[in-house]
Amino acid sequence: MKPLIVLVGVFVVALIVLKIFYGGYDYAFAGRIAMSAMLVFTAMGHFAFTNGMAMMLPPLVPYKKVMVYLTGVLEIAAAIGLLVSNYHVLIGYFLMGFFILLLPANIYAAINRVDHEKGSMDGKGVGYLGFRVPLQL
Repeated sequence: MKPLIVLVGVFVVALIVLKIFYGGYDYAFAGRIAMSAMLVFTAMGHFAFTNGMAMMLPPLVPYKKVMVYLTGVLEIAAAIGLLVSNYHVLIGYFLMGFFILLLPANIYAAINRVDHEKGSMDGKGVGYLGFRVPLQL
């Protein structure tokens, strides 16, 4: 839920700022700003909750902590790329694939009730996917 709040909140603020300083609404740019902010926000979790995020990965995934750090770095790089006009379309395609690749980890975590912030197995469970899957789409 927190990433959605960041995404929507930053989108609204970006629209207002763009209207005030540029005299119009640029929904696409505001969306890229919001997505960038959300990606930085979620990337911070990869570094703050590394152990819990590693628990989200199925047993067959090797080097779990390395993968958590790597995906955090990729999210930050994508956040920057969305704001660079020459790369934002390419980064958009990258993010579509990236979120599809992350979906199995979110499903695994939901089935196993992983709470990545606490690093425990008493998370929200499968019902969480009703929110998470549409957000990733």
